[in-house]
Amino acid sequence: MYRKELAYYFSTPIAYIVIGLFVLGISLFLWVIPGEWNIIDAGYANVDGLFAIAPWLLILVCPALTMRLFAEERQSGTWDVLRSLPTTIGHIVWAKYLASLTVMVIALLPCVVHLFVVYAIAEPVGNVDTGAFAGSMVGLLLLAAAMLGVSLLCAASTTNQIVAFILGAVLCFALYWLLMQEHFQSLARGVIDAKDVFFFAAMAVVSVVLTIPLIRHLTRL
Repeated sequence: MYRKELAYYFSTPIAYIVIGLFVLGISLFLWVIPGEWNIIDAGYANVDGLFAIAPWLLILVCPALTMRLFAEERQSGTWDVLRSLPTTIGHIVWAKYLASLTVMVIALLPCVVHLFVVYAIAEPVGNVDTGAFAGSMVGLLLLAAAMLGVSLLCAASTTNQIVAFILGAVLCFALYWLLMQEHFQSLARGVIDAKDVFFFAAMAVVSVVLTIPLIRHLTRL
């Protein structure tokens, strides 16, 4: 089931568009668009701007990755085919979540390129805090995992992909502004605190677990 979901992402333009826009957006802000996040304008060999920009992009990227996961299955009639297979709704939901998380990991990997560029242009060469970067990347991955879980829950609540995207984006924005931002900023300083890791992991797991009975209930209606 996981392989099926992952294959579907890359057999359609969805994954390529989302990954491309995410990478392009970060690159433009870091190197092209003038401002406080522009590395060249700042004159400092660091990629702090990456971890200031990425969370706001994830608010749009995560709902975009999950909005079709249930709506399209219901509209095309393939949901009934899935339910006829020897598997459970829980397995289906987790497979969809893990596939979307895999795509998100692939989208985050090019971010490492910015570290290598800054590493090469720093004075002296290599004068970059790679430990802080690694810790910040862990925080970004955990943030993405939590937002994907929230977006998945929103996608399960409607049969309309646009509505699923809007619900996911609004809820991710609200949760990031009110709850997630403080935990992410703690991790973005390069300090891996167990309470921050647990917060994001718990939010991701709880969101996926809540999606299972929601889907089960809606399929009975």
